[in-house]
Amino acid sequence: MRIFLDTANIEEIKKGLKLGVVSGVTTNPTLVAKEGISDYKSVVQQICALLPEGDVSAEITAEGPAEMLKQAREIAKWAPNVVVKIPATAEGLEIISKLSKEGVRFNMTLCFSVNQALLGALAGAAFVSPFVGRLDDAGHDGMMLINDIVSIYKEYGFETQVIAASIRHPLHCTQAAQTGAGIATVPYKVLMQMMQHPLTDSGIARFMADWKSVQK
Repeated sequence: MRIFLDTANIEEIKKGLKLGVVSGVTTNPTLVAKEGISDYKSVVQQICALLPEGDVSAEITAEGPAEMLKQAREIAKWAPNVVVKIPATAEGLEIISKLSKEGVRFNMTLCFSVNQALLGALAGAAFVSPFVGRLDDAGHDGMMLINDIVSIYKEYGFETQVIAASIRHPLHCTQAAQTGAGIATVPYKVLMQMMQHPLTDSGIARFMADWKSVQK
């Protein structure tokens, strides 16, 4: 399973890349607004430059089929490794179906059902992003959705990759890996939590204390 960072913060991305385990980035309008970014194109291009071999999802913000189509084409030209992020709607499917034939790669986001994921794959989406945390918040089993999508894709040989999104804590990452999701996109905070364990900390403290006692 690959790890993406779910952020629009350049410094978080740089820190994550230093760990050697981050291979992509996903953004959305909420994350961009959180950073107070006004020049969306410039920031996405900066991120793409930091990960020349990675996938960087940039979400469309236009409304209406014509404007969405126009913006999707525009975003696709921002960088060779950019992926156009588009919501799981009828309009989104129409645009995926049309532009995927032109070589544009899409990440179908805000996916909350198997049917949406199935249609996204049939339309030609490169990625589909089921939102685990938001489903859990609504009283559903978000990870069960990941499991069902992965199983169906495997059964029918779909090449669309599943991105476990809306990850809230390290256990979500473990469960996503267990279901066979190809990617988990996580906030920087969760990435750091994945590497933390109190027994590791106490073990290091004990080893260092014992070593210092021997040196004395």
